[in-house]
Amino acid sequence: MKIGIVSPYAFPRPGGANEHIRETYEQLRLLGHEVRIITAPWGDDPAAQDVIRIGRAIAVPYNGSVGRITLSLRLDYLVNRMLKKERFDVIHHHEPLVPFLSPQILDNSSCPQVATFHAFGGFSLSYWLGRPVAERYMRKLDARIAVSSAAKHFVSTYFPGDYRIIPNGVDVDFYASARPLPEFRDGKINILFVGRLEPRKGATYLLAAYEGLKRTYPETRLIIAGRGPIQAQLRRTVARRQIGDVFFADRVSDVEKSRLYKTADIFCAPSTGRESFGIVLLEAMAAGRAIVASDIHGYKKVVQRNVTGLLVEPKDPDALCRAMAQLIADPALREELGRAGAQRARDFDWAHVTRQLVEVYEEVLERRRA
Repeated sequence: MKIGIVSPYAFPRPGGANEHIRETYEQLRLLGHEVRIITAPWGDDPAAQDVIRIGRAIAVPYNGSVGRITLSLRLDYLVNRMLKKERFDVIHHHEPLVPFLSPQILDNSSCPQVATFHAFGGFSLSYWLGRPVAERYMRKLDARIAVSSAAKHFVSTYFPGDYRIIPNGVDVDFYASARPLPEFRDGKINILFVGRLEPRKGATYLLAAYEGLKRTYPETRLIIAGRGPIQAQLRRTVARRQIGDVFFADRVSDVEKSRLYKTADIFCAPSTGRESFGIVLLEAMAAGRAIVASDIHGYKKVVQRNVTGLLVEPKDPDALCRAMAQLIADPALREELGRAGAQRARDFDWAHVTRQLVEVYEEVLERRRA
């Protein structure tokens, strides 16, 4: 079949939804399907294979992070021209209520359309105020998918209906076969953070926990991989408080990221909340790494408490410090958690996830034919 995948987040910019799109695009092609990714350009991103760019993306703050919306004075014309040319069998939207690309396609496409909802958070003013208009677009969907029970609960609070849970995935073999970085294998215990450096990802709390940990376990190192608005603040804190062995890896490629996971002894995900899933958890599990993560709704459906990782209260540097100290003092426990995580990650391999998506596509096509 010919499948259109709509990203409101300026594909291929980093982010959970765009990672989902990239991986399922590759898997769908391996299965023999023809796929196009429909998105808005951002900055000077170069043209990419099978990517259709419409309008222009602009950044807006949303849910404690930075989202993007699509704008163009000719959006209706551009969308209609694209739909007539491509003649999709099915269109798959990610976060379909993000203005304005998906709503325009929902209004103008005649083929079956499905949507995946990724977000999770507290009260959403935009959903609450926008319900009268958004309901019209929700009714145009032939199937609704959520990446987790947390995401399902969040969206169904405002838009009740039937949602199928199909999780995010991970390329298990890619992370399992990565090679450690030799420059960091010097006998020190490596603690890794991967994520956007913004307040809700919790790197500030991790740095505070590491500062305390370093006093008891001097042979430790903190590696922070990511970029974001609090990066300069974190660097200043390290310099001012003279916290040793903190390495800022900045934004890294997928290959570099996989090698960092393999280099780490402990992976830490200290997010404060509003996480629907946590792809970085799957990546660390696929690499066979012990995890310390916040005990938040989206994470505890991925990390099994005391089986694949340790869960601690969010925003609590002391709890983070104690959990990391427990793993440093008990290498056998680190190995046990890492093995269990590697085994569980197999359930989330992208090939398995994509087959579930294809089943949804086939179901909505069959309903339309019937």
